[in-house]
Amino acid sequence: MKIAMMQEAGQFGENKDIARRLRIKEIMPALLDGDEVILDFGGMTGATQSFIHALIVAPIREFGDVFFDKVRFKNCSPTVMQVVKIVSEYTQESLDEID
Repeated sequence: MKIAMMQEAGQFGENKDIARRLRIKEIMPALLDGDEVILDFGGMTGATQSFIHALIVAPIREFGDVFFDKVRFKNCSPTVMQVVKIVSEYTQESLDEID
C-alpha cells in the first residue's frame, strides 16, 4: 500500500487528526494484514514532530521491529527525514526502557 502524504496532508504535515486517521484507517490495518506500507512524502516541505508522532508511534509500539521491516519512508525532504528519525528513536528508547 502506498500513501501519498502530500495528497492527504498538504505541503506541510501539521494536522494531527489527518495523521491519526491515516494511522487508524490505513497503516494499522495494512500492518495487521502483513502488508508493506509506503509513506510517500514527495512534494512535502516538512512536517511537525506531533504530526509524525500521531502517524507512527502507535504502530511502532504495537508492531515493534515489524514496523521497521514493513514501513518505508520515500521522497522525504531532509527536514521530514530528521523528524521521522527523532520520533522513531525516542519511541524505540521508550520501548527499551519497558523491557
